[in-house]
Amino acid sequence: MKKQDKLKYCSGCESSFYNGNNPYGIQECWHLKDAKIVMRKKIHVDQIPPYDHIKPQKVLSCYRQKRYVFWE
Repeated sequence: MKKQDKLKYCSGCESSFYNGNNPYGIQECWHLKDAKIVMRKKIHVDQIPPYDHIKPQKVLSCYRQKRYVFWE
């Protein structure tokens, strides 16, 4: 998969800061090279189980977001 295609899935990720969104000149997140698109459930840390009603969504394998867990 091309880098540009992967970058579409970086929006909202904590590490997207390193994809040129910083004042330090860092242009690419170090996870991007090995990242794969996977299907995961996005679960808020305060959400009470069960999680059966949550539908998996496409995210990068390295995707992280504050107060959420991405579960296979």
